[in-house]
Amino acid sequence: MMRWFRAFLPKEERFFDLFDRHAQTVIQGSIALQGMLNGGEETPVYCQRVNQFENDADNITREVLTAVRRTFITPFDRGDIKNLITSMDDAIDQMQQTAKAVMLFEVRAFEPPMREIGGLLIECANLVGRALPLMQQIGKNVAMLTAITEELTKLEGRVDDLHDIGMKELFLKHRDGNAMDFIVGVEIYDHLEKVADRFDDVANEINSIVIEQV
Repeated sequence: MMRWFRAFLPKEERFFDLFDRHAQTVIQGSIALQGMLNGGEETPVYCQRVNQFENDADNITREVLTAVRRTFITPFDRGDIKNLITSMDDAIDQMQQTAKAVMLFEVRAFEPPMREIGGLLIECANLVGRALPLMQQIGKNVAMLTAITEELTKLEGRVDDLHDIGMKELFLKHRDGNAMDFIVGVEIYDHLEKVADRFDDVANEINSIVIEQV
């Protein structure tokens, strides 16, 4: 009965504006991450950009959580809103963790699978950016939302494969050489894999909301 009643009440649509702003920040963060993974002397500049976009995303996340507390009628369940924005924020948090590791270990050159993962993470971010506006009319966009979340899961699987390939190559490259280079490489691969995992979490949150709304 309450769900039926809520359907006739005006909803606070600015949540979607906040979601879009956050998604665009995540996209820019992923582009900066890819720039970092290209290596070279500009690496610290791109690390700083990742940090700045992460800070911007944190601010938007706080706006969303504040709006959840203050808004009577929300587009969907308050817990779902919180979980969705948190999973999006976790993705860019992991990008920042990658950048922090790069700065800490003063890395300036990256393995080909790392750069390939960077490209896939941009694809993930763009897919999330496409999905969120569709959630304003979930009923009309179920098929498209489902296709997007399935693609996110596939991309996460491709990142897992590249992670494994990269780890093997890293071992072969350094097994008779510098152990520290191997350790640093492992750290970066693990952070990059976690970014993809967090995007898969976003896909799961979107799917959960779709199931509840249709």
